[in-house]
Amino acid sequence: MRIVTAACVASGPVRERALVFGTVADAYEEHRLGYPDAVADLVLGYARPTVARALEVGAGTGKATRLFAGRGPAVTACEPDPAMGAVLARTTRGLPVVVVTSTFEGFALEGPPFDLLYAASAWHWTKPATRWDRTAALVRPGGTVALFGSTGTEIADPALEEAVERVRRTVLPDESLWTEGRSATGMWWPGSELEADDRFTDVEQHDLPRRLRRSRAEHLALLGTLSTYLQLPADVRQPLLARIGEELPDEVEVDAAVRLHLARRR
Repeated sequence: MRIVTAACVASGPVRERALVFGTVADAYEEHRLGYPDAVADLVLGYARPTVARALEVGAGTGKATRLFAGRGPAVTACEPDPAMGAVLARTTRGLPVVVVTSTFEGFALEGPPFDLLYAASAWHWTKPATRWDRTAALVRPGGTVALFGSTGTEIADPALEEAVERVRRTVLPDESLWTEGRSATGMWWPGSELEADDRFTDVEQHDLPRRLRRSRAEHLALLGTLSTYLQLPADVRQPLLARIGEELPDEVEVDAAVRLHLARRR
């Protein structure tokens, strides 16, 4: 494993939010959920003929990096936040991983295009105007694009989820960093955009159900690693999380389903 530093091109409020995670990098690694083996099974089973080289966009602390690098591919893990990258380097030590400190937009390709480009709960941080051009340039013809995510923060009990939302909305507005809605074929974003781009084909969507039980403390700790809360001043964030905690039972069942989109570069 080696670390490479590249130029970052951060700008705008969304880009700034993408860089708040380094303030809680160790907590992120401890409390954020990983991904089931089924994700790698589906991605590597879809790819053809094999995946020797993969690029990960927004690798974070390496939750998905370890999933793929542990299966054999050499992974170039692109992560813009140096503090997150330091944890990433530590958690992938001994695996075939190169950590590059860069945004997706600032990443410089050295060598041939990749067999696989993937992102785990990070694609919404990329720039809409350029992300598909960048993807097309970085993936070889016949190569695979895999975009998936799960926050594991939605409470399975609808009444309890609504009670928490009422508290949250006293401080935070409703928001979304990604495009909602489905295409005419029933494809959710970002698969809907892959379908609409003729540089990609064989688009698939897979929903992997997963429910987990977590303690109140574990759930609140996870919430504390989300940019929605991290963007708040500490004297606002901590009381808000405490008020949410007052609504929660000792143990919380969360919907941690993973949605995966696959596509092939023409």
